[in-house]
Amino acid sequence: MIYHTRKIVKPGDLNPGGVLFGGQLLNWIDEEAAIYVMCQLNQKHIASKYMSEILFLKPAVLGDIVEIGFETIKFGISSITVKCEARIKQSQHIILTIEEVVFVNLDENHQAKAHGISL
Repeated sequence: MIYHTRKIVKPGDLNPGGVLFGGQLLNWIDEEAAIYVMCQLNQKHIASKYMSEILFLKPAVLGDIVEIGFETIKFGISSITVKCEARIKQSQHIILTIEEVVFVNLDENHQAKAHGISL
């Protein structure tokens, strides 16, 4: 797993219980996953297609630095599947895992298009 991104948990990122709001973490992951895939495919026209079960394992709190990592699992004809983990940098505790996030390469008409890459 390569951790490409770091975010600091700020007051506006917290839920009423005082821990990182899951929706905020998923927002960060969605954006970073798209950037990761765009870099892997050298293509900016992609769309997210599928996200497997999301497992929240530990909370992050104010001031924690959250690292988000991705690993390419497989390439389809027009798709790419990646795995995601988020962890607290200071303790290395994994706070979230997503086994599969699938993106599809698109043409100018927003139709699936072969990307020509294999693992």
